[in-house]
Amino acid sequence: MADFHQEGIITTLHALYEVFDREEYLTSLERKLEEYSRHLRISLLLPCFYTELQNPEVLNHIMDEIQQVSYLKCVVVAFNGTSEEAKFQEAREYFKKLQTSERDVKLVWVDGPRIQRIFQDIQKRDIHTGIQGKGQSVWIALGYLFAREDCDVIALHDCDIVTYDRILLGRLIEPAANPNNDFEFCKGYYLRISPTERAMKGRVTRLFVTPFVDAMIRLMHDRGFHELEHFFSYHRTYNYPLAGEFSFTTRLARGINIACDWGLEVSTLSEVYHRVIPRKIAQIDLIPNYEHKHQVLSPDNASKGLHKMVVDITKFYLNYMRSYGISLDDALVDMMRHTYYQNALLFIKNYSDDAEVNDLFFDRHQEELTVQYFRDFIWTAWEQSKEQTEGTQIPSWNRVLYSLPEIYTNLLEAVEKDNT
Repeated sequence: MADFHQEGIITTLHALYEVFDREEYLTSLERKLEEYSRHLRISLLLPCFYTELQNPEVLNHIMDEIQQVSYLKCVVVAFNGTSEEAKFQEAREYFKKLQTSERDVKLVWVDGPRIQRIFQDIQKRDIHTGIQGKGQSVWIALGYLFAREDCDVIALHDCDIVTYDRILLGRLIEPAANPNNDFEFCKGYYLRISPTERAMKGRVTRLFVTPFVDAMIRLMHDRGFHELEHFFSYHRTYNYPLAGEFSFTTRLARGINIACDWGLEVSTLSEVYHRVIPRKIAQIDLIPNYEHKHQVLSPDNASKGLHKMVVDITKFYLNYMRSYGISLDDALVDMMRHTYYQNALLFIKNYSDDAEVNDLFFDRHQEELTVQYFRDFIWTAWEQSKEQTEGTQIPSWNRVLYSLPEIYTNLLEAVEKDNT
């Protein structure tokens, strides 16, 4: 399934180890990471909703795998989804199993009163802190990690990965931790095939982001917006731009803005685009197949499911284009959505042929209906973006520190008290 071809402006790290003995590879990988950890400090950030504790079959397996590694100095759980003390204590007790004499574990209780007061202190300085969700949770947990001052490399992955194993974790961290690579940011990617349905998944990536970005490259070129052409070409280089798994250096992480909505992944890629030269960026094939919870389409409700995901991602791209000098209006956005739609139909033909030769189930009718919905969601995003005066990005911690020099001390105190 892996190849060794390099395309685009960033380095692609393939899963060539699959040709050989898997256990031998894992042993070698972890031995290298243990050696790296003697010279730099590696932390893992886990965004976790309370509801994910109710899925022990998945989360227990993730915990069991993490427990077996020895190269992590710290695990920070960005815990949200409840303001109830009893439920937070339940989570504390659950994640305590990761604690060792060499590895610290802390929960950042995003909905707890102490962290909420910190949000209020920041907001009093007219600094946007976003809305409740994964992006905001990741942002405040990053602030805590920076406040600790004992971290050089940070890896992030979700807590709903059904097919999780230690190879995923090790491969996610290795490029940013390896001193010989000089990578500052590494994005994970993977195959998305349901083994039970024998069908392709990853609808928003396959049917929206990839054909949309691909269409925008040509559109920006034809209109002479060459900087935006390069920007969209960079996004097109990523095999799975919406993957929630990445690693980066702490120095880079301090300086990037974080989107608080479903635009988190594409926003992060955009921040990296502006701050890191291409030869210091990589993407890595993490795992033979990736399975996690699936979102509903929700065509009639723009506040949930794939509907909200597509709207949030589109708003980010629209706001980005406006910030780089494109005067958007109804006619241009209407052309963009129809250009996307025609391009998406071509991609569907490619997916159909790919599924056919691999004996996968492929409902071409449903796929085409889905891109019709996505086309309409672009217009919803445009209508919403016209009413919003600012984007959804939360300022970097470097920026926050200018206005609140005491913020790290307050964060350390709040998290310490919550975890005592």
